[in-house]
This record gives sequence, structure tokens and C-alpha cells, in this order.
Amino acid sequence: MDAQSYSAALADLRTVRDQIKRIRAALMKQEADRDKLIIQLASYPKAKAERIAPAAGLGVADVVALAPALAPDSLAVNDALQPATAEPFTAKATCEAAPPPPQQAATAPTTTTAAARPAQPAVPAEPATPQAPTAPQTPRNLPSIPAGSSGDAWLAATPGLASTRPNFTQQARSTVFLDAATGVLVHRQQTHHLDLGNATAADILTAVFHTIPEGVERIYITAGDPWHRDADRYPYLRDAVAAWLNAPIPGWRTDTGRGRDRMAGHFVHARNPVGRYQRDSGEQHVEIRSVGEWFDTDGDDPTVIRDAFVLLWQALRRHWNDAVIMGSPSQTGRDLWTRTIPQRGKYADGFPVLSEELRGLLHATAGQGRNELITPPRVPEQLPRLVEYDRTFAYAKHTWKSPVGTPRRITAATFASWSEKEQMRALYGCGHWQVRVSVPDTWDHVGLLPAPAPGDRAWHYPAEPGTTFTTWAGGPEIHTALTNPLTPWKIEILDGILWEDGKPLDDWAKKLKETWTNLTAQAHFQGDPQQARAAHLASRAVRSILLYGIGAFAQRPRMITGTTPRTAERDVPADAEIIAFDDEHITWQKPTGFARDPNAHPEWAAAIWSSARAALLTQRHRDDDTYAGALHTPPGTVVAFRTDALYLTEAQHWPYHHQPGDYLLRGHLTGPVTAPTSEEQLLALRDAGRTALTTSQEH
Repeated sequence: MDAQSYSAALADLRTVRDQIKRIRAALMKQEADRDKLIIQLASYPKAKAERIAPAAGLGVADVVALAPALAPDSLAVNDALQPATAEPFTAKATCEAAPPPPQQAATAPTTTTAAARPAQPAVPAEPATPQAPTAPQTPRNLPSIPAGSSGDAWLAATPGLASTRPNFTQQARSTVFLDAATGVLVHRQQTHHLDLGNATAADILTAVFHTIPEGVERIYITAGDPWHRDADRYPYLRDAVAAWLNAPIPGWRTDTGRGRDRMAGHFVHARNPVGRYQRDSGEQHVEIRSVGEWFDTDGDDPTVIRDAFVLLWQALRRHWNDAVIMGSPSQTGRDLWTRTIPQRGKYADGFPVLSEELRGLLHATAGQGRNELITPPRVPEQLPRLVEYDRTFAYAKHTWKSPVGTPRRITAATFASWSEKEQMRALYGCGHWQVRVSVPDTWDHVGLLPAPAPGDRAWHYPAEPGTTFTTWAGGPEIHTALTNPLTPWKIEILDGILWEDGKPLDDWAKKLKETWTNLTAQAHFQGDPQQARAAHLASRAVRSILLYGIGAFAQRPRMITGTTPRTAERDVPADAEIIAFDDEHITWQKPTGFARDPNAHPEWAAAIWSSARAALLTQRHRDDDTYAGALHTPPGTVVAFRTDALYLTEAQHWPYHHQPGDYLLRGHLTGPVTAPTSEEQLLALRDAGRTALTTSQEH
């Protein structure tokens, strides 16, 4: 680009900027007019939110927020979720199970028990991105277990539902790999060049089945993201993806499932959607998926990606002679796990599935990764440097112990009746606890426990001295708060759920770790660059199998998506949320509760996530007799947490032995660096730091 074209482009950019301002102003006015109309409609005595919502293109909750008088009965808190009324009890506990580092021994804190807190409806899990602090708002309340027999019923397993070893062999799917940008298709050992036209789903199916007439059941898109081709026509990527998936295809319709495979319908995701189609005759089924579900690609040729899947399959077969790579890492992970369920012993008849109520409680109160951005004045406005440490294959380190069986409820009275040793053993075991937390008056480091923040999906980590909050947390985090190497926190036990300690995931995880180690070694020692790259991608796929396999155990409540003609908007379900609409159709989604999934074990996912969050704070390296984690850095040096990664202002000398859970130096950006105040800024600095570290290592 020369100076003249640069100036012209700047002028064009200013024009676009001004157009955006005008459009935004007009949109704000239209939204204000819409809100006034909703409020006006609410004055009609027979007005119903479920009728107004589709007409406004909003969810029922949004309409009720504007006109509270329209709240339907279905939005009320379930009568079964009532607060317990037990009197509080008090007990002391000492820290015996895992003492802090000898050089920084802490005095044992006091724990107390109290009555459970008022219950609230379940809320979704946390977001997967760091959030900068916002203006103070009223935090949401988390649900509680009801008192009495209604609460006791929550602890019973779901009748007739348990995880059992399959008695069938999983069938492989004929798979091709397609670069939607170049039209290169790889099928087995052959490479083809396709004309994809506009790269619609119809164009892709037509081209693929013209080239390979029979047998293709899965099409992996390796590059090109065809579902984003018309993204500029839609306000959100998800809308563009939904339109691409649902566009009519002559001779095809949306898949309705087959045989043991109950997966049906499209999966709308902004980055990695799944399109499921079947011939009108019903004889041919095919799915279009993104290879991005498995690993990030960097312009890799479809041949390399196919080789990666071949290496992955070969490596898994060393541990599972019936291993089959399914459509996604989560499907593959759970299928492989079912083939490690013991055939003898206590759980030979299967691992029981928790009640739907208890699964809902865990869904609402057990978040996943810690994602937090710490901004000035808690960190300097100009950072001396930004150093990134990422825990290698982190979740694989925390699968050695998991909760099993039907849990016990530990009420305030029960906990108070125990000895100090019994209390600490319980807190160190496989449990999920409702607690009131007090930050010490002298505290000057990061927060230790997640607390519900304002918003439907938000969690934060209070660190202000003297702050008191109520939350749910796993045993590993509670134990860390009580035994941290700085100052013990005060923890009041309000309620709890306690399981037996078991190893339901240990064999599965060990096999995946061995597979990962083998493929990582192949990537390092392989002389052929193409095969080395394929082995590296295959090792990343193993990581995804374990990571997303664990996530699949969490079993979120199901959401179904549907479309309704604009002319029949009253047929939109009353509890549905409008997610998109055009001149002809309204697209909506609604929750349908939990499926009768025999492999639903949110207690396992919750325990692993809690352990991983605790390890971000402190983690012992026994062989090196040292510790790593945020609490082993000076106050004011932690800039961000991002799931398995720490961003610091100082380099650390933590041991790294290429083992799961070890802190790997991923990026190092020399300062001064302006402290990030948004996720976008953090990610930009992360990328710059990784590039800088790679450059310095090469020289």
C-alpha cells in the first residue's frame, strides 16, 4: 500500500465510522421505542409476556425486566427450594491433612457452621473469558438444598440410571478432510480438488458426493470457515452460522438421528458448528464439522490433518483395542471412558447418576476455569514485564481421585458434631460445600474462592480485606483457603455434600496421559517435518479428548432450537428465548432440563475443576521440594488468570519436567507494558509475548 491508497483508506474508514454512529443512534432510538411499546402493552389487563416476547424479538425474561407485572408463574422460585431453618452450630478445625510449606507455616483457622441460605433458581456456569472489574451491582444468590425430607430426596440417585460398560463395538465413520478455502479434499490416500461454488452447505455436499459418490459420513472442514461467508450480513456470528446451517438443500433435510447415535439436528456454535443432514430417502447420513473442535491449525494442509487423525487412532488402539474416533473430542472421551468401567468390584453394575436436583445444584454452583483480569490499582499501570505460565495438560493431573457413589448431606449439626480431625478430613475429601467466607483484614494478595458476581454467568474472586460473602466451593479450594502459605481465611460451613473417595477416571486418564506422552515424543524426535507436525496435532487432540471428555460429564441442561414462521409467532413456546429472526422465520431456543444420560457425572467435573483452580494458587512439587502458583509470587504481581494460565509481572523459577500440571513458560514480553484492562488487550499482549519468547529462544 502506498501513501495515496493509505490516505484514501483512512477516508473510507472515517466514512464507515460515521455510518456506524448513525446506525447505532437509530438502533438505540428503535430499541427505546420498542421498550415503550412493551410497557404500554403491559397496561392491558390480559397482556402476557409469552405473547409479547416473540413480537418484540426478546426473551420472556427481558420483557418481564421491562414490565415486572407480566412475570408468569413459571418464573417464580420453585416452592421446593426453601431455606433451611436450623440453628447455627460452631466447631473448631485444625489443618492436619496437608500443611503449608514449613518456612511459612500458618496457624490453624476456625471453621463454624450455620444454617443454609435462601435458595434461588439455578444459574448457568461461568464464562470462559477474563472479566475486568465493573461497577458494583447486587450479586446473585446461589441455590441451597432444602431442609427436611425434600432435601434428603435430592441425595438419592436417579432410579434405573447408571454408567455401565457398553456391550457393543462402536462403528467408525467414513471421513474426509476438506479445505473450504482452496477446495482441496483428502479421502484416504487420495487428494481431490473441488469446485465449491459459494461454499454453502448445499455446494459442499454436492461437490463431495459428486467426487466420492458413496460412503462419506463425516466431512471435517480444515480451513475456510464456510459458515462465516455471509457474516457481514448479520449482527452476530451465531446468526450467520444458523442461517448457513439451516439454508435449504435440495434432496436433503436435517438429520433426525439413527440407531444408537441419538445425535440429531444442527449444533449452532459461532466457531465450531455441526451440521447434520440426511437424504430425503433417509438412506444417507452425513455431518459437516470443524476440525477446530480438536486442535488449532496454522494453515496445515488437509493431508497433514488426516495424518494426525491416523496417528491419534493408532496411538489410542495401543490402549483400547476397540477405540474409534468419533465426531468430537467429548464424544470420543466419554466413549473411551465407558470402556474402562470395571467389570468386577463394587461398581461393576455401574456408577449411579445423581438426582436431577443435585445435578442442577452442581450446574449452578460449580464453575469451570478461573478467568480473572486484575487491573490497576491492584497492579501497576505500567508493568515491568508480562510473563505467561501455562499448566501443561492441567486437568490430567487431577483425575487420580474423584467422588463416587451416592453422596451424604453434611448439615450444620452433623459437621459441628465431628471432631476437628474428622472435619478437616471431610474438607480434604470429595465434597462440595456451601460456605460463608471472610477475607482476613491483613490480606494483600489475590482472592482464593469463587463468589457469585452480578450477571447470569459471572464469578469473581473477592480479595478486599474484611469482605464477607456466601458461596459454594469444592474441597480442594476450601482446604487451600484454610492452609494457604500466607494467612488462613475464615470459613464458615453452612451445608455440604460428601462422597466416598474413588478412582472412576484414573485408568482412563492414565491411558490418555500415556498416549499424549507417546505422541509428544514422536513430535519431538520425528525427522519428517510433516509427520512431526501431524504427531503434534495428534497430541493436542488427546488433550482435547480428556479436557472435553471431563466437560461432557458435567452435562449441562439441554437446549433445543427451533424456528417458527413469522405469521405464526404465537406458536413460539412461552418459555423460549428469541435468538434470531428475519422477514420469514423466528429462531428460538428453550431449555428442556437434563436428559436421562447414563454418563452424567457433574460431580467428577466439579472436583477436577476445583482442584485445577486450587493448583493455580499453590501446587507442591514433591520431587523438587518446592511450590508453584500465584500465592508463591509477591503481592501485586499477578495480572490475570486464564483457565490454566497465569500472567505475572515477574519471571519465576518453577520446575518444569514435561509432566501434566507443570508450569510451562509460554510468553515473556519485556516492559514497560501498559496494564491490560480488557480481554482483547490481554490476548494481544499474550500473543506478542509468545512471539517474543519464540524469537529469543531461536537466537
